[in-house]
Amino acid sequence: MVTIGKLTLGTTEMLVLSVAMLIVLLLILAIRAAGKSARMAEPLAQQMGSLGQRVQALGDGQQQLAGGLTQVVESQSAAQANLLQHLEKRLGQVNQQMTENLQGSARRTAHSLGELQERLKTIDKAQENITRLSGDVLSLQDILSNKQTRGAFGEIQLNDIVSKALPKDSYELQHTLSNGKRADCLIHLPNPPGPIVIDSKFPLEAYEALRNADTESQLREAARLLRASVKKHIKDISERYILDGETADGALMFLPSEAVYAELHANFPEIVREGFAARVWIVSPTTCMATLNTMRAILKDARMREQASSIRRELGLLFTDVERLGTRVENLDRHFGQAAKDISDIKISADKAGRRARRLDNFDFEEIAPENDDVVPLAKPEP
Repeated sequence: MVTIGKLTLGTTEMLVLSVAMLIVLLLILAIRAAGKSARMAEPLAQQMGSLGQRVQALGDGQQQLAGGLTQVVESQSAAQANLLQHLEKRLGQVNQQMTENLQGSARRTAHSLGELQERLKTIDKAQENITRLSGDVLSLQDILSNKQTRGAFGEIQLNDIVSKALPKDSYELQHTLSNGKRADCLIHLPNPPGPIVIDSKFPLEAYEALRNADTESQLREAARLLRASVKKHIKDISERYILDGETADGALMFLPSEAVYAELHANFPEIVREGFAARVWIVSPTTCMATLNTMRAILKDARMREQASSIRRELGLLFTDVERLGTRVENLDRHFGQAAKDISDIKISADKAGRRARRLDNFDFEEIAPENDDVVPLAKPEP
């Protein structure tokens, strides 16, 4: 047993020793294989290290590039913001200036149009005066067709004829002169001849005596009375109603009867000549109307000259206003042209800024080159 036990113990030790030797052998083989693998992996590790360094360098370069791009983008953004701010400020100034110019031009135009309207009103008023002057006068035929006019006598007939023949503002009834004498009618004629007096005189008693005379002696006496009465009327009119520096150098004696007027011119021509010498002209209703028509023509001509002078003056002012309006329209057109040019320049600058922004947004740095553009500065608006 002991022997067997010893034998058994020696075998076990041998087995252990064999296993240990096998393990040592395996370790040696493993160490050799590991050394060989290490020698084979060393170039690969070097390549991996070199590649890592390159990757690190590439990462650093990319980081630097990203930082540079960020700075460029920030710089371009700031420049674009400044440009847009400048453009907005400039547009605001141009808009304000254009608004002020337009408002000023509108005010001046409205003022000119108001002045033109006033001138036209004055011209219309002058035209109305001329029309009224032409329409206020009736013809001789209208007077003679009126039975009341033909049958009236003295002052009533004279007033009726004058009122129908002349405008109301051209004569004055029962006018008192500087010598205290009252004239039946004073017609305001321009100088020359100046204001002229018409006084109504009717030798009714003498004429009736002449018409009713049955004998030769009665006829001679009636003729003497008529001659004396008419001469007295001529003298009174000459002394009372012809005033130097106040009235015309003549006056009219109105006879309200065509029969008396015809009788004087047919049978008493010396009385008519005496009236001419005293600058007293005898008129009948018919000849008075003819005389008044002549006076009406004189008044109309004088007033038309006055109105024509007023119209010429107003037309001159109107022409001046039209010239001033044309000048202001030219100034307004020039302001519009300047504003259009400023807007065109602003559009050009905005287009250039937009192109640059699009290039920066697309990272087209190689396409960005200094442009030799003719930058048009914003013109200062004219005042």
